[in-house]
Amino acid sequence: MPTLYLSPDPNNFQNLCVLIAARYGHQKPKVVELPPDTELGNPSFSLAKLPALETQAGVYVSGPAAVSYLLSSDVMRGQSPEAGALIRQWISYAELEIAPAACAVAFSALGVCKQSKQVTDRAVAELQKLLGVLQNHLKLRTYLVGETVTLADVTVACSLLLPYKYVLDQALRTSYTNVTRWFETCINQPEFQAVLGPVKLCDQAPGVGGPKLESKESVAHPATELLEQRELTEPPPKSASQLKKEAKKKEKLEKFQQKKEKSQQQQQGEKKPKVEKKEKKDLGVITYDVPTQPGEKKDMTGSMPDSYSPQYVEAAWYPWWEKQGFFKPEYGRCNVSEPNPKGLFMMCIPPPNVTGSLHLGHALTNAIQDSLTRWHRMRGETTLWNPGCDHAGIATQVVVEKKLWKEQGKTRHDLGREAFIEAVWKWKNEKGDRIYHQLKKLGSSLDWERACFTMDPKLSYAVQEAFIRLHEEGVIYRSKRLVNWSCTLNSAISDIEVDKKELTGRTFLPVPGYKEKVEFGVLVSFAYKVQSSDEEVVVATTRIETMLGDTAVAIHPQDPRYQHLHGQNVLHPFTGRLLPVVCDDFVDMEFGTGAVKITPAHDQNDYEVGLRHGLDFVSIIDENGCLVNVPPPFLGMKRFDARRAVLEALKNKGLFREVKDNPMVVPVCSRSKDVVEPLLKPQWYVRCDTMARGAAEAVRRGDLRIVPDFHLKTWFSWMDNIRDWCISRQLWWGHRIPAYFVIVDDPSVPPGDDTDGKYWVSGRSEQEAQEKASKLFKVTPDKITLRQDEDVLDTWFSSGLFPFSIFGWPNLSEDLQVFYPGTLLETGHDILFFWVARMVMLGLKLTGKLPFREVYLHAVVRDAHGRKMSKSLGNVIDPLDVIAGITLEGLHAQLLDSNLDPAETERAKQGQKADYPNGIPECGTDALRFALCAYTSQGRDINLDVNRILGYRHFCNKLWNATKFAIRGLGDGFQPQHSPEPSGSESLIDLWILSRLSHAVELCDVGFQAYDFPGITTAIYNFWLYELCDVYLECLKPVFAGPDEAATQTARNVLYTCLDAGLRLLSPFMPFVTEELYQRLPRRSFSSDPPSICVTPYPNREQYHWRNEGLDSTVDFILSVVRAVRSLRADYNLTKTKADCYLQCLDSETAEAVTRCSEYIRTLSSSMQVLVLTPGKAPPPGCAVAIASDKCTVHLLLKGLIDAEKEISKLAGKKAELQKQILRLRERMDSPDYAAKVPTKVQEADTAKLRQSETELQKAEEAIKNFKKMI
Repeated sequence: MPTLYLSPDPNNFQNLCVLIAARYGHQKPKVVELPPDTELGNPSFSLAKLPALETQAGVYVSGPAAVSYLLSSDVMRGQSPEAGALIRQWISYAELEIAPAACAVAFSALGVCKQSKQVTDRAVAELQKLLGVLQNHLKLRTYLVGETVTLADVTVACSLLLPYKYVLDQALRTSYTNVTRWFETCINQPEFQAVLGPVKLCDQAPGVGGPKLESKESVAHPATELLEQRELTEPPPKSASQLKKEAKKKEKLEKFQQKKEKSQQQQQGEKKPKVEKKEKKDLGVITYDVPTQPGEKKDMTGSMPDSYSPQYVEAAWYPWWEKQGFFKPEYGRCNVSEPNPKGLFMMCIPPPNVTGSLHLGHALTNAIQDSLTRWHRMRGETTLWNPGCDHAGIATQVVVEKKLWKEQGKTRHDLGREAFIEAVWKWKNEKGDRIYHQLKKLGSSLDWERACFTMDPKLSYAVQEAFIRLHEEGVIYRSKRLVNWSCTLNSAISDIEVDKKELTGRTFLPVPGYKEKVEFGVLVSFAYKVQSSDEEVVVATTRIETMLGDTAVAIHPQDPRYQHLHGQNVLHPFTGRLLPVVCDDFVDMEFGTGAVKITPAHDQNDYEVGLRHGLDFVSIIDENGCLVNVPPPFLGMKRFDARRAVLEALKNKGLFREVKDNPMVVPVCSRSKDVVEPLLKPQWYVRCDTMARGAAEAVRRGDLRIVPDFHLKTWFSWMDNIRDWCISRQLWWGHRIPAYFVIVDDPSVPPGDDTDGKYWVSGRSEQEAQEKASKLFKVTPDKITLRQDEDVLDTWFSSGLFPFSIFGWPNLSEDLQVFYPGTLLETGHDILFFWVARMVMLGLKLTGKLPFREVYLHAVVRDAHGRKMSKSLGNVIDPLDVIAGITLEGLHAQLLDSNLDPAETERAKQGQKADYPNGIPECGTDALRFALCAYTSQGRDINLDVNRILGYRHFCNKLWNATKFAIRGLGDGFQPQHSPEPSGSESLIDLWILSRLSHAVELCDVGFQAYDFPGITTAIYNFWLYELCDVYLECLKPVFAGPDEAATQTARNVLYTCLDAGLRLLSPFMPFVTEELYQRLPRRSFSSDPPSICVTPYPNREQYHWRNEGLDSTVDFILSVVRAVRSLRADYNLTKTKADCYLQCLDSETAEAVTRCSEYIRTLSSSMQVLVLTPGKAPPPGCAVAIASDKCTVHLLLKGLIDAEKEISKLAGKKAELQKQILRLRERMDSPDYAAKVPTKVQEADTAKLRQSETELQKAEEAIKNFKKMI
């Protein structure tokens, strides 16, 4: 086991980083705290170099970065070389920049150490600057590097613990919302909490008269030693004039502080609502007020609003799209059977429940499916996305039963079956299309004329036909087996409707029908007496009430403790039954006593044992959860009341042995919240083994493709180990099973039993069933009496037929011939077995064809902290609230309409307050869709952060402003060329943007083919934001303002090409804003161009073929020069002042490139002028220096623009820190055993860190030298 040496303070910043990294790496090194001046086994290490890790005797790795690197997992270090480099950069940034500033500010605020005001002010300014960098970086990111926690997040978060605990109060945190959101996400990870415990954020920063600690020792704080290592010295005594100036500054500061406190008090008082209104107004809420009839085209004659507003943009478009028939496969062709050389795309929606309302899972599903559908439609394919809705047997019946009881005080039994079903249909016709309206709000381009409901006559006929055919073949059969039973619903339920509630030990849970909570999570041991002996066998159970149904005790045949009991019996203390001792390999000899009670009628494992050994199956719990077939006083008791009674009776008989905590999983009905009871019931089953083999082989042969392929293991595991499927449900709402029990009035035919499948026939009508029965039993029809099964079919049975029942199967139709089999099935991976597998099995069995060629499975949505969406946590978000925005009070009000108990409601409110202190801002449909698609790369689960969605709303605003500027630049009379092909007169930057557009088109094409939605969204986002807006539009401003009309016209045509193609690339993800902007652009041909962007051809690589990698490389280099200049301007706060820029190039080729692009550099870097120095010529004195590349150095003339003495002082401190760091690294790397004993990855990290530090030192020394020349 490795040994981890830490400094005495366990809360030291560097210690925390290492300990959290070890948690992520699942490593548990031995931890040793070293007091000061302790020598390690290796004399080259000392306390100053802690933390240190002894990997083996005498082999040490020291320093927080190296130790963390070694202890963490591979994912934490970066999953690519680029990610690894970025992580190391952030770690260095945290250690050298963030931690010193954070400590200085926090310790000054707490009064831990004395510092001059000058030092404190400098630290405050530095911390604000650093937080600003993080705020901007995290604007569209959940974590610092990639989509998971890395060492970068660990190190930076730990370095910010001090400010967040003691300095950054709630008012200050509002300025850094992205940083705070990221920080809270980190500290709420289990690995962080295991080391840090609960972290309480600062309520009020210490100020005058605030909390002060008397000594340094009274604050146990991270980075105490880091601060002590900084040499903070008091400045020399000040003159009288200096003191006078400081007094005036102090007076002004106090007045400012008073005003600030007064403002905060007002915000906390009556004027708070006004603040909220102002924030909403700042988001730019603009509405579309032009009278427009539903289905009419939106009025585009008015001028564009000043800023993007979702309410304005999303108005009126959807009804127009629908009325124009853009979403129908017939659009643009005579009929769907007309051959289309471009191909066909068909996908059916996973039918949502008729009772349902949108949640983020629906939003994700529809964002992905609609982007795929729109892409295929824009490619010119015959495209159908078929909508539908599921009748949701249990859920709908529960809703209507509650409504019936609330309004009339009646149960369904009071109404009777027919009247109750009429009431359900009435409710469905009134409320059932709500989900369709919500899907339209999401912009889903479904063909609504083909919408299907699983209880429609067409689909009901398909369900009936499928059952009869499968029953006649023997695939569907009758059997009495264990089922998941809900005593509250009085019905069997499917596995997907059973929630697995994990308990760590003794827990009391609420159960419907019981006033007091019921105990679970305990293991009760009791004894059975061996017949005719004083011996006893001790068994244990978590369900002590079921011992009343025990019919055997099982032991392992090889267990030496019970060899003498083979063939013996034990005596049941309450029923008097003799229970045989049976030998079975399923018994675990190591668990408990090695003896197991067997209750075949109430446990799945015991059921299998009962079958193997021919045991009695004694059912002791009825459909209502009451005890039957048991002796008094237990007879008639409710099952969990009997739990206490049986335990007490065992104690009275002296048979109770012990009770202890036991981790367990309690099955809970997701609909009724009742504890599921395994009961023996005669039900209808589908024989799945043969069908499953066919489904598995289809995937193995490659006929059916499942994406991502890591789901294949789950697919084959389920298909190869499948059990028969129970399809009976004891409900009234649903497809009534078309099976009839036969009673024969003839002495030659013995009476049948309900469980005997021979006495059941199926038929499309009672007359058909009677004729079948007559032939089966060889009697005349008049001797046959039929009783139809009261049960209905499992909802998943009708859903399994959905891909072909929607087209009229088993009857032939044009749609069935054209659109079946479909192209793609897209859904969440959580229903891979329950729905996807059953569609494949039933499709192959009933049609002989696979229902689709590909299955794409998306992730499950979780909240920003990685937690499962749960009403009790307050993190379940309605996507319509994200689209339209909602206040915190509005979120709270939604909880009051739920069925949470008061404690859960309060906990949910606190969760909402923590995550959405100001409510959820209006983000709009487009931003929500784009964000969901951008998130799908995170593997099985998606951690959705609403702040990221808001970031994409800002992206929409950027699109809006860019297009508005571009339209102004194009001019009123602009008419684009008929073809986007370049004319040959394009400038370098024109050709570059066309190259970048071609690259974006290529990435989108590849991404859609591979279902790489993050790749597509990133390509589009980068093109619009970083290439078109940040570079090309800026370069066009001087062109449009200049006198060269030919250059202006060429640039306009290129700009139009970029806008037109860029909007079409984005349209599948952001249909509303792209339609709005597209309609405002002129057309290449008004007669032939499509009327809507959603039916405009999607850009393809054949048309946009102007990729020029050499030119891309040149402009990338030019942009690196621009970034270097901008970095210098930011460093020296040159916000408005323009400075001369001198570029020193190492060779003529580089000089030629920057000379050609000097005007672009000047424009993009806001320089006064850009001058290229010939080789050997030095820049003028007084320049700041930055390295753009190994071939070009940037010199920005600062003389006369900044305070040189102040900059020299700042750089001297940085230089000293770098020299210490380099010295430590060199000593470490020069040690004799370094190459042999230090891991390769650590050596690589050290080398990179040394190289970076040496480069920074060189830059600091050059900058000091230059500043001295200015003095």
